[in-house]
Amino acid sequence: MASLVKEAMGLATKALLNSDLALAEKIIQDDSIIDNIQHELDARTISLMARQQPVASDLRTLVTSLRMSADLERMGDLAHHVAKQARMRYPNCAVPAELTGTIEEMGRVAVAIIDKLSAVMEHRDIVRAVELETDDDEMDRLHRKLISTLLDDNWQHGVEAAIDMTLLGRYYERCADHAVSIARRVYFLVTGEYNNASND
Repeated sequence: MASLVKEAMGLATKALLNSDLALAEKIIQDDSIIDNIQHELDARTISLMARQQPVASDLRTLVTSLRMSADLERMGDLAHHVAKQARMRYPNCAVPAELTGTIEEMGRVAVAIIDKLSAVMEHRDIVRAVELETDDDEMDRLHRKLISTLLDDNWQHGVEAAIDMTLLGRYYERCADHAVSIARRVYFLVTGEYNNASND
């Protein structure tokens, strides 16, 4: 799931910045693949819980997996939303020239965060799990930069473009937040404790 989400977010950003309608349509259509994986994972997890009646660490693993798959599915939805924004403004580019660099960087940071998250989940790497908190700070910085541009008196692209960019910024920012949520769950899965850096 994480691999598919990473690919979707990277390609959605490319479709957005290049006004690539065919690519945007592919991402929108392929979102159902991520959804189906989540449904399959949830069904298998619930079946295991019903048949095996797990306790202690096994139960914690299964409950955590349900929450993680939900976060990953939501991250896929956010990539889907980015692609839909590209489709909605086609043949024009939804991103004004002065914000191209910021959106490109938000897309890059999102993909890097998801990539690190994959390693966190695969290896139950609590060191990298904690690092994702700092990685999210970079996304938050870019989000604030985007909003400050929209609020600047020199903004000349009107309300509709401002709304588009506000939504896009929120999609990338929320994607990073979901990744942090998963990283915190991995930390809890491994240690049985909540990360002290967590605000949850």
